[in-house]
Amino acid sequence: MAVSAAIVLLASAPSGAHHTGSTLLSETTVTVKGVVKSWLWSNPHCLLTIEVKGAGGQVVQWVMEAQAPNSIYPSGYRSNTFKPGDEVTVTANPVTNGRPYGRIASVVLADGSKLGGEGGGRRGNAAAQ
Repeated sequence: MAVSAAIVLLASAPSGAHHTGSTLLSETTVTVKGVVKSWLWSNPHCLLTIEVKGAGGQVVQWVMEAQAPNSIYPSGYRSNTFKPGDEVTVTANPVTNGRPYGRIASVVLADGSKLGGEGGGRRGNAAAQ
């Protein structure tokens, strides 16, 4: 019985720590415009990697995290939403250490369609996809 209790306690500790938002600036947002390098549609989190021109024309690679596919699907995201080379504008909650990493709040595609944020899904033809 004691061994079972210890296993349950040990197994639950990492999952609680994993889902904390303490490393993110939840009240602060940053908006960056760049070109999609990759889109990983996977559990437990989807990852969008974009290349953004920084100061002096230097390219900075940003990694933007979203929730699991089943959580972001209602907001218009799909496995084929982003392709390498697509231009996007991403609004995200950046990490506190200043590195180019954040949690996606919303994305505006090159055609002006918006994903996430207020209003939910993709405007226009989202329901058809």
